Amino acid sequence: MILGHSELKKLNLVTNLSEREIKDPEGCVFDLRIEKVYSLKGKAFLGIDERETPDLVEEASYNPKKVTSFIFKPGKYYLTKTVEEVNLPENIAAIFKPRTTTFRSGLMVRTGIGNPGYHGTLFFGVINEGPIPVKVEMGARYVSVYFHEVKGKPVHSYRGQWQGGRATTKGKEKQI
Repeated sequence: MILGHSELKKLNLVTNLSEREIKDPEGCVFDLRIEKVYSLKGKAFLGIDERETPDLVEEASYNPKKVTSFIFKPGKYYLTKTVEEVNLPENIAAIFKPRTTTFRSGLMVRTGIGNPGYHGTLFFGVINEGPIPVKVEMGARYVSVYFHEVKGKPVHSYRGQWQGGRATTKGKEKQI
């Protein structure tokens, strides 16, 4: 079951929401804003027991006191970070989808699931799959999140190494 806004406001699942999302949200989602854009540098490895993610180079950052933007170049992949943070209890999972304006402009957002027990900021991959550059103001809404109630208890709540919104491994590490 997807949770509606009357339930979401009681549960306080998202912090740092924009004024618009607090006062006048639409449908059954909250829209999340883009805080940082990173390009990738170095190397990456995904093994059975170990992994290493690339280094990140910050390309743009949101400043609520100053309007700034970033141009997503065609064919280029970026990692992005949200302004908002989620706080998921053991019985709630989050699903992330791009806003329709995002993909209508050629930007594809790559997401995972927000597992029960995860707390922190969110990172999403964005690639401009269109033929034109796309200018996005930092702080703009680009991803929607909706929440599902999980029936039954999970064996474990989220306990992964990305807890809290960590951005990169900073070298090779053992996966848990």
